[in-house]
Amino acid sequence: MLNLDRQNTYRARYQATHPGWQTSGQVYESFVRQYTVGWHTSRYAAHLNATLRCRWLDVGCGRGGIIELLGGQVTLCVGADLDLASLCEHRAPHTRRVAAPMDALPFADESFDLVTCSWVMEHLADPRHAFAQIARVLAPGGHWIFLTPNARNPLTFANRLMRGPLQAWLVRRLYARAESDTFPVRYRANTPARIEQLARQVGLRPVQIQLVGDPTYLAFNDPLFALSSLIERITPPSFRVHIVGDYTK
Repeated sequence: MLNLDRQNTYRARYQATHPGWQTSGQVYESFVRQYTVGWHTSRYAAHLNATLRCRWLDVGCGRGGIIELLGGQVTLCVGADLDLASLCEHRAPHTRRVAAPMDALPFADESFDLVTCSWVMEHLADPRHAFAQIARVLAPGGHWIFLTPNARNPLTFANRLMRGPLQAWLVRRLYARAESDTFPVRYRANTPARIEQLARQVGLRPVQIQLVGDPTYLAFNDPLFALSSLIERITPPSFRVHIVGDYTK
């Protein structure tokens, strides 16, 4: 079984032998920090003509995550999620919580200066409509930052073949995650090209896109970790397992 603690141990080993490598979560956090930590003195705030104002929406917030870590740096933070249990158990007291999906956000136009979502886009049934909702609630000059799997990666492709009960069972047995935390995946907006196409259709422009590799998902033991690291070295960058993006309106 590969629980998170063990996976992080292998990530630390990989990081030690690959200086400069970061996990997708670390890259995602660094993107978000640009617009939260010290945001009111940044060029971004000047562009918005903002003074002591930053409104942040985290879509698919779960029980905490990035907004739990950095939400105290901004004036307003809101978490949206469809899972009521997660909202009730949310760990960030400064976060206002709303039960809503990405494709039906109950907010007025231009309500937020920053929108984030991690591990959400792979579940979208109608990604164009969801992207349009992000563009609608985002203020001019604001940023949308996301983290999602890359549909071109072999692991992601295999996950697409194991939908439903089989996927939930394997996640529980192999990665020590509860089946209740495993949601249906569709991967309809999960390549850089597809994301770019959908974003431009709703008026969003790319700031930066980074594909992040991670050899630890099959590192159940040392030999598999060595094999995964070798595969990671020879895999083309366009097939790396995660996509982290920053788009602006």
